[in-house]
Amino acid sequence: MNVRPPTGTIPDAPGSYQFLDRDDQVLYVGKAKSLRHRLPNYWADPAALAPRTAQMVAQADRVEWVVVDTEVDALILEHALIQAHKPRFNVRLKDDKSYPWLAVTVSDEWPRPVVFRGRKRKGVRYFGPYGHVGALRETLDLLLRSFPLRTCSETKFKRHARLGRPCLLYDIERCSGPCVGAVEPGRYAEMVEDLMRFLSGDTAPVVERLQREMQGASDALEFERAARLRDRLVAVRKAAETQQMVSRRAEDLDLIGVAEDDLEAAIQVFHVRRGRVVGRSGSVADKVEDLSGGEFVERVLQDLYGAPGAEVPRVVLVPELPDSAEVLGSWLSSLRGSPVSLRVARRGEKRALHQTVTRNAAEDLARHRLRRSGDHNARSKALTELQSALGLRQAPLRIECFDMSHLQGTDYVGSMVVFEDALAKKADYRRFAVRSVAGNDDYAAMEEVLTRRLTNLVAERAERAKRRAAEPEEDRGARRPTAPKRFAYPPQLLVLDGGKGQLGVGVRVLERLGLTGEIELAALAKQFEEVFVPGLDEPVRIPRGSEALYLLQRVRDEAHRFAITFHRERRGRRMTRSVLDGIPGLGPARKKRLVAAFGGVRAVQAATPEELAGLSWLPDQVAAALVERLSGADRRRSG
Repeated sequence: MNVRPPTGTIPDAPGSYQFLDRDDQVLYVGKAKSLRHRLPNYWADPAALAPRTAQMVAQADRVEWVVVDTEVDALILEHALIQAHKPRFNVRLKDDKSYPWLAVTVSDEWPRPVVFRGRKRKGVRYFGPYGHVGALRETLDLLLRSFPLRTCSETKFKRHARLGRPCLLYDIERCSGPCVGAVEPGRYAEMVEDLMRFLSGDTAPVVERLQREMQGASDALEFERAARLRDRLVAVRKAAETQQMVSRRAEDLDLIGVAEDDLEAAIQVFHVRRGRVVGRSGSVADKVEDLSGGEFVERVLQDLYGAPGAEVPRVVLVPELPDSAEVLGSWLSSLRGSPVSLRVARRGEKRALHQTVTRNAAEDLARHRLRRSGDHNARSKALTELQSALGLRQAPLRIECFDMSHLQGTDYVGSMVVFEDALAKKADYRRFAVRSVAGNDDYAAMEEVLTRRLTNLVAERAERAKRRAAEPEEDRGARRPTAPKRFAYPPQLLVLDGGKGQLGVGVRVLERLGLTGEIELAALAKQFEEVFVPGLDEPVRIPRGSEALYLLQRVRDEAHRFAITFHRERRGRRMTRSVLDGIPGLGPARKKRLVAAFGGVRAVQAATPEELAGLSWLPDQVAAALVERLSGADRRRSG
């Protein structure tokens, strides 16, 4: 570690601390009740530290911190910084699989239930997750018989609203027809609430209401309606059977089971609502931190309940209470808005259920080991073979590959794809629209793209050095780190799609920017899969079938795919330009609103100047420019 602050300059207060490398990449985020008492522990003899901790400290350039008022604030800040920076030496849960959820879009004017995977967003209520998407779709189909809510997209909903005619789902009684005003907003809102109450495990009120309505219809001799209510009641009861009853009491709790070894851990969570298991989820984690059982449970709780949209129950049962259980309880209570109890199941049905959750976690860990052992070994072998074959100073843990795409010199674009630890890191991909090249010149285009990418790296470094030099010495630790731009994070190996010509361009750019001794370079030619490196006249022939060549091919093919995709997008946009493009004051938002107001571009073209001027949200000068453009288009068509 290059910059170690004197112990006396570290505040004796709660806060979060961050270890950073020379490129301002956050390596590790932690928290402490007292920063002064915690941080000096990292500067002990490296032999006394855990291996991963010693590795982190060796890579760190400096440590910074943010002081807060309480331990709870330190916990919240630590979680926020981990989510923002994703440090490589912090444990973070990764979904073992993409579980499906049943989501209700409560923020919509007419909410709809949908099967959902992916990142959660605001304004949506989530139920689950569920183990099998097929069973989830079947359950949703059953529920729509009793809660006929719309499931269509916004586009389809608006189209049928304009037509004034509902879709087939209305005719088969799977939708109440809000698009054509066939249901009152109040009644629709009641159905949404009933559905969400049912999905939360509170099934009894729904069943009782349907029984009353069925009996009332029967007493009134409305036998067809009674039969429909009977069918709905059967569907509700069948859907309720999919929720396993695990507790005699109608209580809300989450059970967390953990199975771990020295390197990895598997986490299983059962979500129990009203005494029924309404969802389960599983995650795995690389134990890059040296965490004990209670400390690991703390990290799991942060990831589970710190995510946007996470639902916090009244009771959370964990395998072991962390030392900070009181702080965690206060944090969870603040998220829920009411007291949350953090406990260990000691006996009875909860103990038995917790053993079931833990057994599921152990089975998941065993399956994950089998899957990952082959994959991890192959990736390690590929990086080692590539280092040896190309004579690299170190294994290329971060590889960036560049490719160009164009059609006879038009719509020239470049792509940059990134592989870290031999896996694609799509969040770091970049696309370039070539600006300075006229005509067909791959070398000049490659030089422009490489220069733009590496100039950004050099400029970021200079800016960071200038910023640090301007800070007073006593303030250099006590500040929140700014997130480094991933675009400015340096690779160990640059791969160029092409042969000797592209390699020469890469060498020239690295020399001009002073990066020759830092970043290694290679060019992969499509013909014969030859690899060219600086300083060698003949290509390096990597054995066919080797993991190293397979990795280079995957990187090259991904860069080619990414470049082709971007090129097609640009060409498609150029060939499908609308008559509404390029009108001063008519940006994307106004254009979208204008098309929606008239029902299409052709309808806008057919609108009269009075109709356009009558739009209250469209400025007069924009309306005048629009009329002028449309009248010019009409003259061209008539001519």
